Amino acid sequence: MTELPSLILPLKRLYFDQIKSGEKVEEYRLCTPYWRKRLEHRHYGRIVLTLGYPKADDHERRIVKPWRGYVERTIKHPHFGPHPVRVFAIHVGA
Repeated sequence: MTELPSLILPLKRLYFDQIKSGEKVEEYRLCTPYWRKRLEHRHYGRIVLTLGYPKADDHERRIVKPWRGYVERTIKHPHFGPHPVRVFAIHVGA
């Protein structure tokens, strides 16, 4: 049996540190055709959260968690501007 692929999400330091500490349990991606194609009807074995784009052997800048799915929701977040936006809320908590 083949192993399920990993979803790799590069993050800014603020969000990487918040996920690592357990403070942030969802990572948001805008509902765009790009992310819809990568998430809808896809199966992943794990999610790899990276601090930027680390070298392959830089394990300090990677967090690996089991894939627990996502939900679509509308949020207001400073990163996306002042108006509500539709996002994929990807579960990255414990």
